[in-house]
Amino acid sequence: MKYSSLRSINRLYFTYQDVAKVFKITEDAARVSCSRYVKEGLLVRLKPNFYILMEKWDNVEFTERLSLANVLQVPSYVSLTTALVYYEYTTQVQQNFIESIGLKRTKTFNIGGAVFNYAKIAKDLYFGFEKVESCYIATPEKALMDAIYLESYGRYRIDVSSLDLSRFNKDEIGRILIKFPERTIKRVQNLWKT
Repeated sequence: MKYSSLRSINRLYFTYQDVAKVFKITEDAARVSCSRYVKEGLLVRLKPNFYILMEKWDNVEFTERLSLANVLQVPSYVSLTTALVYYEYTTQVQQNFIESIGLKRTKTFNIGGAVFNYAKIAKDLYFGFEKVESCYIATPEKALMDAIYLESYGRYRIDVSSLDLSRFNKDEIGRILIKFPERTIKRVQNLWKT
């Protein structure tokens, strides 16, 4: 069993079932091999039964990290400042920090020097995202609404001064905003008054 043969798996991440096929061993033996490779620093364990080669992890592009964020907590979509950085609606820069919205729980994963942060949102506010490249990401307007919603409850902080408010579609914000609580609506209205 040569670690180098794992490079033949032509996906960003893989499971021990994939390892079993490559090494032609049982799934139990593959699970043990993956565990050993993680301890040796050759694999990064993303979550139970999801692995990535350390050499790939070190070179993962920003958009690939966004895709991984969708995998770490299902269902979820990338949002908040991370989405605004992606669309270039903010001057903020996030290095190895990905923010997402999920339905299950608020949680943070620290994986190989990268932080994946998930904020839980009410089910009726879980909308306003699309598939871009290989990840689900909020539209710019929904990313802003998610941030302001969480901020209005003291669960998030957004640097409004870093935003280019002229780029947002106000009509789209109006359509989205009617689904949010009054405190979020007031905060958004005040944002455009300043």
